[in-house]
Amino acid sequence: AANPPYRILVAKPGLDGHDRGALVVARALRDAGFEVIYTGLRRTPEEIVEAALQEDVEAVGVSILSGAHRPLVRRILEGLAQHGLADVPVFVGGLIPDRDVAYLREIGVAEVFGPDTPTSEAARALGSRLAELRLRRAVPGSDS
Repeated sequence: AANPPYRILVAKPGLDGHDRGALVVARALRDAGFEVIYTGLRRTPEEIVEAALQEDVEAVGVSILSGAHRPLVRRILEGLAQHGLADVPVFVGGLIPDRDVAYLREIGVAEVFGPDTPTSEAARALGSRLAELRLRRAVPGSDS
C-alpha cells in the first residue's frame, strides 16, 4: 500500500476576520496530496490543540495575520506538549516581522513561512519534514 497522505491541521487562531490566506494554504496542501483538516476562523489555541488531538494529525499549520501571534503560538505549542504531542511540528505562516521569526523558532516552531513563500515551496518543506518524522517513528531507538 502507498503511504497514507500526511494529515495536517490548518488553523486560524486569534481575531483575524478573514481567512483567505489559510484557505489558499489549505487548498495548496490538498493539491500537493496532503489530507487537510481546516479549523475555520477565530479559534483559541485550546481549540486548535483539541482538534489536533482528535484528528490525530502529523503537523499543525497556523496562519496568522494579526500581531497577537506570539502568545497564541506559544499556547498552541504548550498545549500540544501537555497532551503528549510535543513531536508534532508546528508551522507558522503569515505576515510575521523578522524579529518574531527568530522568537517563534526559539520557542519551537518548525518553520515560519512569510507571505512571499510560494505555497508549492511550503508544501515541499512540510512534506520532507513529515517524511523524516515518519521514518523516525518507524525506526525507534530500540528494536521493537
